[in-house]
Amino acid sequence: MVPRVWSLMRFLIKGSVAGGAVYLVYDQELLGPSDKSQAVLQRAEEVVPPAMYQLSQYVCEQTGLKMPQLPAPPKFNFHFRDTWNSGILTVMSALSVAPSKAREYSRDGWEYLKERIK
Repeated sequence: MVPRVWSLMRFLIKGSVAGGAVYLVYDQELLGPSDKSQAVLQRAEEVVPPAMYQLSQYVCEQTGLKMPQLPAPPKFNFHFRDTWNSGILTVMSALSVAPSKAREYSRDGWEYLKERIK
């Protein structure tokens, strides 16, 4: 009985995290224009390090453990607009040729098997 409860709890936690991630992406409009995505990334770079520091301080206070100070996160000068379209074009190109490549590879495999059986 206990393993079922743990399995259910793990499923609920994973589902909650996945649902939260989907909601966050939708709420922050990360799948919209690249300007908005870049603004969200900059906002995250400003908010996440202090939040992680506060969390580590809280864990230290509650557990009595000493955690080493984490180094500052690196600064990236990365613009989504420069690479977004090329990434989308690459993915769409790969998806568009996938059926013909699958047919070609299966035909080559079939011919190889026919030669081996003879």
